[in-house]
Amino acid sequence: MSGILTLPMLGLILFCVLAETAREVCFKQSASEHTLLSAMAKPVTWLGIVFWAVELFAWTAVLEQVPLTIAFPLMALSYVVIVFAGAVIFKENINLRHATGVFFVTAGVACVGVTGL
Repeated sequence: MSGILTLPMLGLILFCVLAETAREVCFKQSASEHTLLSAMAKPVTWLGIVFWAVELFAWTAVLEQVPLTIAFPLMALSYVVIVFAGAVIFKENINLRHATGVFFVTAGVACVGVTGL
């Protein structure tokens, strides 16, 4: 392990962020069902599970090359992307306090990203 963040590994981390976001959007969409069994019958639930599996393999590849102290904080970008996905796709509300928190998460990720270069 080199201890630095290469461009391909950054790209793979960003792929993991997008896969995690897609998974959460799929699960949120299927969560409208009243029972677990009816949610499990929906294709969107299974699509979310596929995203979960793909992310698992990609994340394992990242962890083979990038220190956890760099890779994991960068995955916090998923919190930011998921908040925006919730607002855009599900019309969820983002108030000022929420937006401020998202800003601070983004700032923290930027600090970690610069540290890893």
